[in-house]
Amino acid sequence: MRKLIFFIGPAGAGKTTLAKAYASKRGGAFLDMDTLLRPAAVALMTLAGKDPEDRDSPFYKQHCRDLGYRITMNAALENLTLGLDAIVIGPFTREIIDPLWLNQELSTINASTDDVMVKAVYVYLPSEEAYHSRISGRGSTLDIWKLDNWEQFSPSLTRSEIRWPVDPASILYLDNSGPFTSEKLEMLEKFIDRVN
Repeated sequence: MRKLIFFIGPAGAGKTTLAKAYASKRGGAFLDMDTLLRPAAVALMTLAGKDPEDRDSPFYKQHCRDLGYRITMNAALENLTLGLDAIVIGPFTREIIDPLWLNQELSTINASTDDVMVKAVYVYLPSEEAYHSRISGRGSTLDIWKLDNWEQFSPSLTRSEIRWPVDPASILYLDNSGPFTSEKLEMLEKFIDRVN
C-alpha cells in the first residue's frame, strides 16, 4: 500500500534530518515544504519589499504560508496517484488540529486512509532552551527573524496533538533531543513499516 508519511513539528526539532535519513535509506518522494516554497517565497517577499529570508513574520504567514502547504501537498498527492510513497516535511501547525483536513486532502485524488497508509511523526524537543540552542547553532539565514523575535516566535514551539481520524498507532511523538543515531532511524523504520 502506498504511504503518505508526515514529519511534523516546530522549527529546530530535527524533522528534516530524520526525514532525510529515512528517505535516503528507504526511498520515496521527498517533499520538504521549505525547499519547495523557497523560490516563490523569495520572489513574493522581495516584490513586497520585505526580507526575502523571512519565514516567520506575520506578513510572511499571511501571504506565503498557505501557498507552501498547497505546493507541498499537491506534489505529495500527485506522487500518491502514481503509486509512490510521499514523505512530507513541515510544521503543519493548523492542519494537524483540523480533524477534517487529512480526509479532505486525500479525497482530492479519490483516496482515503483505506487505500493510503498514513504515518505521522511529530518531532519535538523537551524545552524552549533546547530549541533555542539548536536553532541558533544551525546558523541558517532563515532563522534570523526567529532569534531576533524570540518572544513572539517561541509560542509556536508548543507541542500540539494531531487530531486526524487515524489509528493512534499511526502517530509517533518523538523526543528528538540528542544527536541523530542509527537507533533512531531503526525505530522510525519499524514505526513506518508497521501495518496497524
